[in-house]
Amino acid sequence: MKHGWGAFIGVGLIVGCANVWAETGKAVIKGTTEGSHVSGSATLKDTPQGLKVVVNVAGVPPGTHGLHIHEKGDCGDQGKAAGGHFNPAGVPHGFLPKDGSTKAHAGDMGNIEVNPKGSGKATVVLPGVSLKGMGGMPSVDGRAIILHEKADDFGQPTGNAGSRIGCGVIMITEK
Repeated sequence: MKHGWGAFIGVGLIVGCANVWAETGKAVIKGTTEGSHVSGSATLKDTPQGLKVVVNVAGVPPGTHGLHIHEKGDCGDQGKAAGGHFNPAGVPHGFLPKDGSTKAHAGDMGNIEVNPKGSGKATVVLPGVSLKGMGGMPSVDGRAIILHEKADDFGQPTGNAGSRIGCGVIMITEK
């Protein structure tokens, strides 16, 4: 059986595309104040639909808490060193999965619900965002995930979610 270059190119494209989605990232979330019991982690994975982020937290006051990716990977000064929300397009604040990239910051992940025992889990896919910035998409590698004291009410300019009670720097863990 004779195979032309098309067969080799096709196999190369399939293998190459499989590797594009192999990168994963992680952020270890810690409390931003002395004596805080806040802890948790975020796992991040590039998918064809966008960046999938899974956040698990513990030691958090029960209720609804805002969750955002911030522009700098620095958790100092009670999380304030992380800067503002990651917003490379300079658009209004919103909920990226619902509002899209023209009406929400690239780092707008919405809220996480924390149960009476202090733990919570949130899963969100951020369309048009990437761990490493592939295909010209904004990259979150080296930025920070911030857990806020209050719920994100999606108001302008940043959702009125209050102080930063948890922070973790995003790092690529697997290539």
